[in-house]
Amino acid sequence: MNHPSRRAALALPFGAIPLHAARAQDWKPDQPVRLLVAAAPGGTTDIMARLLAPRLQSRWGVSVVAENRAGAGGTICTLEMVRSRPDGATIMSGNIGPQAIAYSLMRNLPYRPEQVLPIAGTITGPNVLVVNNDVPARSVAELAALLRAQPGRISYGSTGVGQSTHLSPVLMLQMLNAEAIHVPFRGSGPAQVDLLAGNVNFLIDNLTGVIEHIRGGRVRALAVTSRERSSQLPDVPAMRETMPELTNYDVSTWFGIFGPAGMPPAMVRGINAEVNAWLDLPETQRRFAELGGVPLKLGPEAFADFVAAETRKWAEVVTREGLQADAG
Repeated sequence: MNHPSRRAALALPFGAIPLHAARAQDWKPDQPVRLLVAAAPGGTTDIMARLLAPRLQSRWGVSVVAENRAGAGGTICTLEMVRSRPDGATIMSGNIGPQAIAYSLMRNLPYRPEQVLPIAGTITGPNVLVVNNDVPARSVAELAALLRAQPGRISYGSTGVGQSTHLSPVLMLQMLNAEAIHVPFRGSGPAQVDLLAGNVNFLIDNLTGVIEHIRGGRVRALAVTSRERSSQLPDVPAMRETMPELTNYDVSTWFGIFGPAGMPPAMVRGINAEVNAWLDLPETQRRFAELGGVPLKLGPEAFADFVAAETRKWAEVVTREGLQADAG
């Protein structure tokens, strides 16, 4: 089955075009829209869909329903999306895992990059290393000491194999020359539940997903994964500040809206314009600040270039670490 490339699907030179040049009214759906969610309820991928769906519904005048399709690190949902008709009736809230990392990490991945059409970014921000309050470590150095003293006995959760919440701790452990037990979950919500219950010891999750637990004192934040500290947690160090071994550690996560390849350019422009108009709203920006993230506002072609660059970046990490996992 032949599928057009991103470049072919995005033949018009929109890139980082101004909003007035691609007005939202250029295209509107004439049927209900399914906004698939490549994660379980409770995480950032889900939060983005739940915030965006009512906005699109009010703008388009048709039903827009967010539907969670968790499992296999978001690849199950992505496969369902790429198999849908490119008519605008099925789009997806996706993220760095199934839309960038999975291509190099997963064996026998049932879809290819050219089948997934980047439409618009939503939010970007750091991950954050949090520990259960019963874990005695109060710094990354203390956690590293525990890991080295008990190799392969301390557990960490993730939102699924191949997600940034999986690769972020893998990279940390490799840099620390330490071992831990990986426990994948079907999304951020379930991972947080087991962290709070003490069934896993630590988690590197999206700041947007766990910031309320941090503020509520239910988990302890040890470091953010980005190069600089987060304005939402100014007293929490960046990972690279914490230990000499982690000086080059720098990871940010991101989320966006995707569709099946073959969607007409006018349709892609219309959806992108609506998402970007939503990102410009003061209430959206306030909510993102509360979540610890910032808008990822790009034109369709610029977003496609961004996703392609992230795919290359993580392929280098996966290859260097010798990681492989089975799809599904």
